[in-house]
Amino acid sequence: MTQDDLLPLIRAQESRGFTMLYDMYSKSLFAVISNLIKDKEEAEDVLQEVFVKVWKNIDSYSESKGRFYTWMLNIARNSAIDKLRSKGHKNSMKNLSADNFVHLLDDNSRTNHKIDTIGIQDFVKKLKPKCIALIELLFFKGYTQQEAADELELPLGTVKTQNRNCINDLRNYLKIN
Repeated sequence: MTQDDLLPLIRAQESRGFTMLYDMYSKSLFAVISNLIKDKEEAEDVLQEVFVKVWKNIDSYSESKGRFYTWMLNIARNSAIDKLRSKGHKNSMKNLSADNFVHLLDDNSRTNHKIDTIGIQDFVKKLKPKCIALIELLFFKGYTQQEAADELELPLGTVKTQNRNCINDLRNYLKIN
């Protein structure tokens, strides 16, 4: 099947056209996307978005303006760049998985205060009640700051400020003990 055979099927919104489109172009478009987005799952999500955009916006493609593959390539590249610029992607890069830090918890010789994860809860319990509630949600239950704000019925900015203050209180308390 050629591109000339494929375009009428896509324009007619025939499902076999989508299957052929995916089979013909998914590997090369994924290579372009994954060159920009290093996380495989995120790159796969962007690839899916690209095919949906191509499918829904096929009427905006014009043979007189360039090749079909080049048009799709631009959609893929722009979608990947949009993903990199998105707030969600930037936050996911800041919020590293706990798996990255498990070895630090297991290796007591590398921790300054030799406090295990159970011991830290004992220190947290000595903080103000609002700090206990906030730290419990953010660090022990894995809530995002937005989820904690919703749960505590507080503005997001207040949660961020309280989180910073509570962590500073905890640091100061650990220095004393």
